[in-house]
Amino acid sequence: MELADKTVGFLLSLTSLSIFTYYTFWVVILPFVDSDHFVHNYFLPQEYAILIPVFAGVVLLCLLGIFVGTVMLKSKKKKA
Repeated sequence: MELADKTVGFLLSLTSLSIFTYYTFWVVILPFVDSDHFVHNYFLPQEYAILIPVFAGVVLLCLLGIFVGTVMLKSKKKKA
């Protein structure tokens, strides 16, 4: 089981590092590259650099609110 945990941790770390590198290149370096360069074909338009994290944050906050609400309702039922 320990090897499986290490493998999952490694894959999560690798995925996080890949996303961070892609996003950093997209937001920080790409604006300084000529717009007709072939590298722009691998990235979405710049507007999505803000929209995607905002959307992900709103979804995360909604899921967190649902989780907290569910836990509070279950704890009220146990006390009553």
